Amino acid sequence: MADTYKGNPNLKGAGAEINFTEEQVKEFIKCSKNPGYFIENYVKIVSIDHGLIPFKLYPFQKEMIGTFHNNRFTICKLPRQSGKSTVLLAYLVHYLIFNETISVAILANKAQTARDLLGRFQLAYEHLPEWMQQGVINWNKGSLELENGSKILASSTSASAVRGGSYNLIFLDEFAFVPSNIAEQFFSSVYPTISAGQTSKVVIVSTPHGMNMFYKLWQDAVNEKNDFVPIEVSWDEVPGRDDAWKEQTIKNTSEQQFLQEFECSFLGSIDTLISPTKLQVIPTMDPIESNGGLDIYEKPIKDNQYCITVDVARGVHGDYSAFVVLDITTIPYKVVAKYRNNEIKPLAFPELVHTVAKNYNTAQVLVEVNDVGGQIADALHYDLEYENLIMTQMRGRLGQVVGSGFGDKATELGVRTTKAVKKIGCSNLKQMIEGDKLIINDFDIIVELSNFVSKGTSFEAEDGATDDMVMCLVFFAWLTNQNYFKELTSDDIRKRLYQSQQKMIEEDMSPFGFIDDGITMTEEAPFVDVDGDFWHPVQKAPDYW
Repeated sequence: MADTYKGNPNLKGAGAEINFTEEQVKEFIKCSKNPGYFIENYVKIVSIDHGLIPFKLYPFQKEMIGTFHNNRFTICKLPRQSGKSTVLLAYLVHYLIFNETISVAILANKAQTARDLLGRFQLAYEHLPEWMQQGVINWNKGSLELENGSKILASSTSASAVRGGSYNLIFLDEFAFVPSNIAEQFFSSVYPTISAGQTSKVVIVSTPHGMNMFYKLWQDAVNEKNDFVPIEVSWDEVPGRDDAWKEQTIKNTSEQQFLQEFECSFLGSIDTLISPTKLQVIPTMDPIESNGGLDIYEKPIKDNQYCITVDVARGVHGDYSAFVVLDITTIPYKVVAKYRNNEIKPLAFPELVHTVAKNYNTAQVLVEVNDVGGQIADALHYDLEYENLIMTQMRGRLGQVVGSGFGDKATELGVRTTKAVKKIGCSNLKQMIEGDKLIINDFDIIVELSNFVSKGTSFEAEDGATDDMVMCLVFFAWLTNQNYFKELTSDDIRKRLYQSQQKMIEEDMSPFGFIDDGITMTEEAPFVDVDGDFWHPVQKAPDYW
């Protein structure tokens, strides 16, 4: 049996015999019990300034190693360039050498990134003393296997990456940068099988990137709602970083970038429809019931008025078919239930909408009728004979308006998404949320809002994110501007928003010296006072003499 693996002098071949000295035996046993000692004395890393050097752990890195070693689930929120991936890779070297027949998966947002991480692992392994290594059976860019039966795989984070495999440790690198839909699929389909073991470990390491699955896992860990142990590291815990370094970094990048990448702020893009600072303080709560994509936060209340807005997908694992149930009895309006599913077929969706709408006091239902949405509206109206389906008509310059629909061939059984509808809806939604006129406690909706960003002259989801529930809210916000809705609720949302800000507006304009002439003008007729009397400027009679 060859002493080296395929002629590589840095790798011990499987079955190679090593004559240990007494001192080496003692060292091997000591290293097996203390991963921190092993890393500092035997693991080497590549430094940008100094090349290959021994890995001397920072104090916070030593604490991280201890947490990895003594806990099954760990989540780490660390700033950029703090050695967060390197310290875990060093721990994995220890984990594979001193444990038999274990399997490890390195998962990153891109397959190439995961392979680069494995390459750094392999570099550290190659520079171990030969007597410290396990013999190599397989060694390539995507995986390796050692003679003690331990294996390691590098792949992208996806629902299929490790499906069907049995893993003792999964390392999720930069998990905040994994697209939301992929992260959700991963945790719903893969995570349960991984965490079923008694000793398996999951380690998540990332810099924040907006509000997403990583944000939820972190918040739940901090609030002890899950089993993850949170580790947070401040940028100034990294040696060499002080106020002067911070000032220089902000000067070379931006304050927003520093907040996200070094202060580890969960504030996402500054181009979101809703202010990032507002998104950060919106409280979330767990639904009282959750089943098959339907989350209920408040059950129907007798005599309350409800509205459901519906966005429809094709049911082919792409976008979600979604609807949001809102209590419109009083302002602030509030989301009391939501549904989201990317597998439900258009044929089954109308029945679900109908059932929920009936339960919520025969709610008003507004369906987006672009593409397959028209099928849903048709099924609700003609097949299920639902009476509270909101219809629209085209009214020339007025555009799309809510109307009765009787006797008009131009009637639509819902709302068609146009530039005008989206523009008005987005504008109203921003005012309603930031003005606390709409209460949203659903985490998934807030995640979508944090990824609903400016693109051109409109707003849409960032790449890899979805905006189906946000669009339901956009349709609702558009609806609140319609006379039909104002008559239905006897409450004009724009008037309420103005009144809540009127004092501030008057204070801002007071330096211009407006004069109160005792006449109160109405919005409908600027030259008519509240008593209905018409007022005109006095014309001076011509001077003939």
